Amino acid sequence: MRRREFITLIGGVAAWPLAARAQQPDRVRRIGVLMHVSESDADGQARLTTFVKRLKELGWAEGRNLHLDIRWGADDPDRYPRQAAELVAMAPDVLVAPTSFTLAPLQRATRSIPIVFMGVIDPVGAGFVSSLAKPGGNTTGFIAFEYTIGAKWLELLKEFAPTVTRAAVLRDASIASGVGQFAAIQAAGAVGIDLSVIALQDAGEIERAIAAFASDANGGLIVTASPFGANHPEVIAALAARYKLPAVYPFRYFIGAGGLISYGADLVSQSRPAADYVDRILKGEKPANLPVQAPTKYELVINLRTAKALGVTVPDKLLALADEVIE
Repeated sequence: MRRREFITLIGGVAAWPLAARAQQPDRVRRIGVLMHVSESDADGQARLTTFVKRLKELGWAEGRNLHLDIRWGADDPDRYPRQAAELVAMAPDVLVAPTSFTLAPLQRATRSIPIVFMGVIDPVGAGFVSSLAKPGGNTTGFIAFEYTIGAKWLELLKEFAPTVTRAAVLRDASIASGVGQFAAIQAAGAVGIDLSVIALQDAGEIERAIAAFASDANGGLIVTASPFGANHPEVIAALAARYKLPAVYPFRYFIGAGGLISYGADLVSQSRPAADYVDRILKGEKPANLPVQAPTKYELVINLRTAKALGVTVPDKLLALADEVIE
């Protein structure tokens, strides 16, 4: 065999493994998702569907190069630590937490597997990340809102119900975000409304406090984001309706439970950029170097059925600004 032919043959043989690898399917990546709601929850399904759809647009498809492990917490905090441990034991490439309730147990379960979160309030104050610009560690993601949104809630309550002169702020003082949200509302400036506080921790306590607050006229409610509110929006909405109190809520799911008006992030749409971060991590980027981001879209949702039941006339200005009006 002539030397040139031999070299050509050897070169071709050396190329075989490369060609074979190029023809092999992509390595299957594993993503673990810990949902705090039940599998039947419409909002939870919408967020997950949006997340999976965006991953597919980015080239990650189940059955080809992606495997999803999903755990549904069914609003039961006692389940979350066990489910977090189960997901970590599967050695996923990335973990996803759609809320702080599931982020905390995932962080306790691993400090090495990358975690992407959504809808978390004050991740710095809660100790989830070192800073928004440089999260550090294995965790990054997207916050639900910035505290300055509290001023908007107060403004909306006054616009919606001009006769309101007193507002009870429902908040959970045991968490950093509960303190921060109330402080932002207080700092919003005088709009002719005196503020008081109702602790958001126990259903019985909440009802007694709301009943006492409603015994005087011209009252309204501002409901801040909290674990209790997220797990029991229908309880709070029902109490506001029972005591005829106009109320402003932080998320749309309160309106689905019968609430009057909400202003906050579109948590479903936030699943898309979360999928973008997962894609970047799967391609080699580190969570520590991906800044925590604030929402780019906020939505105003008004429930006209609830307004009618409360005897409240919705200003035309707010109807024109609303992203969604429930008839």
